[in-house]
Amino acid sequence: MKRLGFYISIYRKIIIQDIKSKMSYRSDFIISMIGMILTDISELLAFYIMFLNFPSVCGWTYHEMLFLYGFSLVALTPLQCLFDNNWNLRHYVYEGDFIKYCFRPINIFFYYISEDFDTKGLGQFFVGMGTIVYAWYKLKLPVTVFNIAALIVAIIAASLFMVSIMNIAAASCFFLQNSGYIMVTMNKFRDYAKYPVTIFPLFFRIIFTFIIPIAFIAYFPSLVILRPQEIPFLTWFSPVYGLIFFYISYRIWMWGAGKYSGTGS
Repeated sequence: MKRLGFYISIYRKIIIQDIKSKMSYRSDFIISMIGMILTDISELLAFYIMFLNFPSVCGWTYHEMLFLYGFSLVALTPLQCLFDNNWNLRHYVYEGDFIKYCFRPINIFFYYISEDFDTKGLGQFFVGMGTIVYAWYKLKLPVTVFNIAALIVAIIAASLFMVSIMNIAAASCFFLQNSGYIMVTMNKFRDYAKYPVTIFPLFFRIIFTFIIPIAFIAYFPSLVILRPQEIPFLTWFSPVYGLIFFYISYRIWMWGAGKYSGTGS
């Protein structure tokens, strides 16, 4: 417990300094925040236009799809805000700068990830929460202690899955040359998270459930709120699966970091 407090204290200090440095360029901060919000709103507009022509998609109504979309935005916020430095990992590794993280008396994963806090993700969070609230109201879902608690747990579990996918994708740079395409490809998969997995053919349902588990990012967790009578067995174990998957991704990341020995130049 004392060690956990130590890391929390360090993390708080690092994040405060990182935010201060970003806020020193206020115009860049504001523009990037607005850009993220406009991107999310444009996708909401695309949903609206699509449903002008189709009353439902595979039995899913407009407001149910909105709920899924908002849920996916909120669930992906921790990835955007807290783990965005994974995108820079391959550059640090290839250029030899990653070696500096190997000589500090703290966990190397924590040290590297904590160096960057992407404030753009906050805009994504607010758009996502607003969308969830709006869809919740339109669907006339009951506001109960169980539903609110289930929503919070589901969001945390969903976040773990996408963070884990990107941890593994980022760690590929320790083993492969030109691994950037893996990060880009895995990141593209999150676009599918906002849709019900049932709209895809069986082959892709299996992939999105058991191989690249994006179905756990929005679809399975949202069923607890939207369609409690249709909850698959796997849904109840999402938090456990999320924790296991995150631990596996962490061990892979650390394994790769342990094999790193600099550029040799």
